[in-house]
Amino acid sequence: MVEQEKSQSENLQGKEELAKLYEQSLANLIEGQIVKGKIVAVTKKDVFVDIGYKSEGVVSLNEFRAHELPKVGDEVSLLLEAKENDDGMVVLSKYKAERVEGWDNICNNFNEGDKIEGTVTKKVKGGYMVHIGLDAFLPASHAVPREFTGPNGIIGQKLMFKIVKINKSRKNVVLSRKDYLTDEKEKSKRETISALEKGAMIKGVVKNITDFGAFVDIGGSVIGLLHITDMSWGRISHPSEIVSIGQDIEVIILDFDKDSMKISLGLKQKTPNPWAGVDTKYPVGTKLTGKVVNLMPYGAFVELERGVEGLVHISELSWSKKYNHPNELLTVGQPIDVIVLDVDKDNKKISLGVKQLEKDPWVGIEDRYKVSEKIKGKVISLTDYGAFVELEKGVDGLVHVSDISWTKKVTHPRDVLKKEEEIETIILSVDEKNRRIALGIKQLEPDPWDEIAAKFSPGTLVNGKVTKITNFGVFVEIDKDLEGLLHISEAGIGQNEKLEAKFKVGDAVDVHVLRVDGVQKKIALSRKDLVSQG
Repeated sequence: MVEQEKSQSENLQGKEELAKLYEQSLANLIEGQIVKGKIVAVTKKDVFVDIGYKSEGVVSLNEFRAHELPKVGDEVSLLLEAKENDDGMVVLSKYKAERVEGWDNICNNFNEGDKIEGTVTKKVKGGYMVHIGLDAFLPASHAVPREFTGPNGIIGQKLMFKIVKINKSRKNVVLSRKDYLTDEKEKSKRETISALEKGAMIKGVVKNITDFGAFVDIGGSVIGLLHITDMSWGRISHPSEIVSIGQDIEVIILDFDKDSMKISLGLKQKTPNPWAGVDTKYPVGTKLTGKVVNLMPYGAFVELERGVEGLVHISELSWSKKYNHPNELLTVGQPIDVIVLDVDKDNKKISLGVKQLEKDPWVGIEDRYKVSEKIKGKVISLTDYGAFVELEKGVDGLVHVSDISWTKKVTHPRDVLKKEEEIETIILSVDEKNRRIALGIKQLEPDPWDEIAAKFSPGTLVNGKVTKITNFGVFVEIDKDLEGLLHISEAGIGQNEKLEAKFKVGDAVDVHVLRVDGVQKKIALSRKDLVSQG
């Protein structure tokens, strides 16, 4: 009996202790606090968790992400939303617990501009959601298009981001993948550049080609410029003649600036400078054989060796023939014999000549051709100002248009001369220094103007023929190849009358001679008196 009473007393005491523990557990749990729990069961909709309370807690299965599906026995942190629902269950939230803990972590350990790792969870309007302990927003403008393409893009992957904005009042965080990659790229650039050394050889890949050079990726997101002038010791027209996009290339670091992160690269510097000692290798007067590599309006560039070119100026092609362009004589790729005229090693220039391969025909020209000597030659060229006559190979003289006829007004030499025609001339002057010989045709005959002045004295009435009408008067032929000017003021027309209305080319017209100027070779005519008499 005593033992039975003792047993009942112990049972009662145990119940009282359990009741106290229960009350203590109730007192320790506060709605809104974070609690730890162990998963005891998982259904299609819910997850049941033991948090050491009188009843199990329930969490919606939707609060668990696809890559972290719950398993029985897992320990999780949860937020206590309610101690009891209508079913007597404790209501818990994994999502809210994560947000509280995540926000505390952000506020305590991170600032705007810091780097943070997160998992892209889903695509939303205007961007993406990224889990960083709480859900943060990644605007589409801060994503990297090449990473976020395809049906699922980058969803589910862990990436690094830069914190752009922490809004404490709204408890949200804005991230940028683009800014993170930009910062890392700059960091990588600076690390690469700080390790560079002038004169060092480095490998790279040609990324882009422009008219002025090629951009080469030398690693670490660092791009250097290989300028067109540093590609070859020789002349090139475009960088594509030396390099191509995607080509692996080994270059030399010529210079770099750590602040602006600009790098100058060289390719030709890998080989010795062929211009070193070029003045001793190619002394003035040396005869060489080269290859025409470029033709310009002013001359031809001739390659003497790889990297060394000289210029044959257009004036150095021939002693006598005047070329309008070197392509009239030369073609690209053609072998050519030249003579070195001048060497400027510092400015990398060599002047070459072709005509110097033959004897200068103008040397001693004043001994071979004397003033007043009659000579025959062939018309080789006609210009507005005169005709060039070949006297011997490499030597020609000029008959100026004013020296063709004493009396006839010659507008252009082709009016009286023909190309390839052989004519007789007289030498008027010889200038060896300036390579000029002046010739005359009219000087083969005596100057007739003294006779003309005597024949056509002032007042002489002449019947002539209209040859030309201008705005200032009418030219009238009064004798063979002899013209006079009937000025508009002497034409005898009314103030408002036009010369074209009164005169026609070919018309016969009576005129008086006003005066004859034997020096200027001009005759002035008038018909005012004739008109007034009529």
